[in-house]
Amino acid sequence: MGLKFFSRLWATHPVSASLVRLAAMNTVAALALAAPSAWAQSTDLSACMAELRPAARTAKVTDTTWARHTVGLQADFSVIEKLNFQPEFRTAIWDYLSALVDDERVADGAARLKEQRAALARAEQRFGVDAATVVAVWGVESNFGQTFGKYPLVQALGTLSCHGRRQSYFRGEFFAALRILQAGHIAPERLVGSWAGAFGHTQFMPSTFERLAVDFDGDGRADLMDSSVDALGSTANFLARAGWQTGLPWGIEVRLPSGMSVAGEGRRSKRPVTDWTARGVRRTDGTALPDSLGAAGLLTLAGAKGPAFLVTRNFDALYSYNAAESYGLAIAHLSDRLRGAGPFTTPWPTDDPGLSRAERRELQGLLVMRGHDIGPVDGMLGNQSRVAIRTEQQRLGHEADGRGGQKILKALRGG
Repeated sequence: MGLKFFSRLWATHPVSASLVRLAAMNTVAALALAAPSAWAQSTDLSACMAELRPAARTAKVTDTTWARHTVGLQADFSVIEKLNFQPEFRTAIWDYLSALVDDERVADGAARLKEQRAALARAEQRFGVDAATVVAVWGVESNFGQTFGKYPLVQALGTLSCHGRRQSYFRGEFFAALRILQAGHIAPERLVGSWAGAFGHTQFMPSTFERLAVDFDGDGRADLMDSSVDALGSTANFLARAGWQTGLPWGIEVRLPSGMSVAGEGRRSKRPVTDWTARGVRRTDGTALPDSLGAAGLLTLAGAKGPAFLVTRNFDALYSYNAAESYGLAIAHLSDRLRGAGPFTTPWPTDDPGLSRAERRELQGLLVMRGHDIGPVDGMLGNQSRVAIRTEQQRLGHEADGRGGQKILKALRGG
């Protein structure tokens, strides 16, 4: 869903804003500073709105809708700052996954599986996507409806339509948001989300909503903000349309033979299971690979020394939701945990593993006890937390990189 991947991470976890890679549309070139806008850097968007009105009519936004939602619209330049944000450093895959897939989220997901059993069963029957996978998307995208984003979409997308990069793309999303309001799917005051326009329980972009959102609770409208049932059905529809194959696993963790090169391998380079077997690839317990995988690609996000996975076309469907392999693996792993599986068998190649959200909150509490002003203790290791961590690392003689990992947590626990 394009910029949704970047925007969601910025909104909910600043330290993870760059992760393993951004969506395809966020190329290195796109991360350059915004080109000068055709409009003066004024919060008044009236001149830009007047210029956009003919295109909006062509896009089937009525005069009534346009007047109601754009007259007096003011720019929010904080969204331009986020569009131009250049991450300080890349977050390691073990930090990313430790926060997105932890015991807390697994427990919450298990509860949601029970609460939404009937809706999830209907979704699986209609779209062929299993309950654990749909709930895993819900958990990673909005923490089961607890983190929607705070930006009024009309204001955010209106600003991005007039200022900064990719104005053509954002104008399409702006018009789609207005059509959603026009159709009465969501009340204007409820249409809030990320700075780039993703919204709802499973964070659809407006154009994605128009294509794939479904009224799954039968009230006559598709509402991803206030109907978790609609959101779950819509997510199953998205994955089905992305090529999800019922009964096919997303993949499995595997053990590579010693010395095997992973150069040139990847999600796209799929081979028959027989080929992987001939090369000595096995399940992590040493048993033979299952024939049910069909064609699979080798995914090694931390190189040959880290966890390795054979992934199928269903992993590609997860990838398409947010265009990042790290994201796809988080969904896949959480879905497995919800089915009763444990952590990965192979450890990540680091001597300083990542922290769960509970451990991040504990780390922040320890920093506060030492007099650091880090803002709220919320498990989000943003800039203030990283500055405090760096100070403590210097005091302890550790590498002062500002990263919150097991080493600094254990050191501060000990005083």
